[in-house]
Amino acid sequence: MGRAFEYRKARKLKRWGNMSRTFTRIGKEITIAAKAGGPDPDTNPRLRVLMQNAKAANMPKDTVERAIKKATEKDASDYKEIVYEGYGPFGIAIVVEAATDNNTRTVANVRSYFNKHGGNLGTQGSLSFLFDHKSIFKIKPKEGVDHDELELEAIDYGVEEIVPETVTINEDGDEMNVWAIYGPFEEFANIQKFVEEAGLELVSAEFARIPNDLKEVTAEQRASLEKLLEKFEEDEDVQNVYHNMKEEEE
Repeated sequence: MGRAFEYRKARKLKRWGNMSRTFTRIGKEITIAAKAGGPDPDTNPRLRVLMQNAKAANMPKDTVERAIKKATEKDASDYKEIVYEGYGPFGIAIVVEAATDNNTRTVANVRSYFNKHGGNLGTQGSLSFLFDHKSIFKIKPKEGVDHDELELEAIDYGVEEIVPETVTINEDGDEMNVWAIYGPFEEFANIQKFVEEAGLELVSAEFARIPNDLKEVTAEQRASLEKLLEKFEEDEDVQNVYHNMKEEEE
């Protein structure tokens, strides 16, 4: 699965910014999940996995609890998850995932970022053929569990591959060895069920859009594109940004 390898090698395909930015993103996801499936993680699998993500990001417990409580408040913002797709300069495809309580505001902002940096906003679904939408679970390797046997068992749950990875666990750069489980977007619930039933220790779980092909750019073009990507990432409504620009070789 070469495309996934490229994704793992170039983590800047999806950047979350600093810790406070990460907390904001996860907090919104928790509120949305709690509103959709209830505030009890025992009966809400999506909330359960997001709470684990929050723990992995060292998000304070009271911040998590506030995000859950926010879903039940009468005057709470009603966030909608929306995907915007378009092309940046030099033909680079960009997918922007947002969680917003005001789509008019958000789409206007996203369109202005594209326009001011030489790109253009497209229609929803127009770039879906350029990215594979994946579920990715990071687990701690379990003593006594054989990697190949686990991968074989996981196939019945929609898993495509399980690969060793090293992830950064804090801002100090400390790292952890994990097994990353890759599968289709629509198999997220089944893969979560597999992880929990197998007694595997979950580190984090996420959706990701992996580009089918990466495009080469010059240093000058990269600098221009980075300015556009930064504008998206600075927007409070934006959750994730994906693109198909090939990263610089290390």
